[in-house]
Amino acid sequence: MKYFTIEELCRSTTAEHKGIDNRCSKEVAVNLTALVDNVLDPLRTWYGKPITVNSGYRCPVLNKAVGGAATSQHMSGQAADITTGDRGQNKLLFEYIHKSLPFDQLIDESDFAWVHVSYRADGKNRKQVLKL
Repeated sequence: MKYFTIEELCRSTTAEHKGIDNRCSKEVAVNLTALVDNVLDPLRTWYGKPITVNSGYRCPVLNKAVGGAATSQHMSGQAADITTGDRGQNKLLFEYIHKSLPFDQLIDESDFAWVHVSYRADGKNRKQVLKL
């Protein structure tokens, strides 16, 4: 983990405002580490500029509070929503991940307002690409 931390991937303003404990288990930390080592750090190295994690790990209570899917990979530490702060640059991130990195799901959220990317440490990555 070169550019991202477990703390950063567990940070949530919603959790802070609602008093939700969003600390992760060791099992979730293993998944977050795999996501960073295989996708986020290589992406950041290629991009050469900071990438913000809007949402990483979400405990079930936080996931419900933000309206996340009942089966969201955020709850297992396998997913992150990322942004550069610019839709055009987010599209570049999306395209690079799609062409060059391993992933389970890659989602263009709201015309590149942010990018959702997930990774399964067990290697059973579907390479599923969606637009929401």
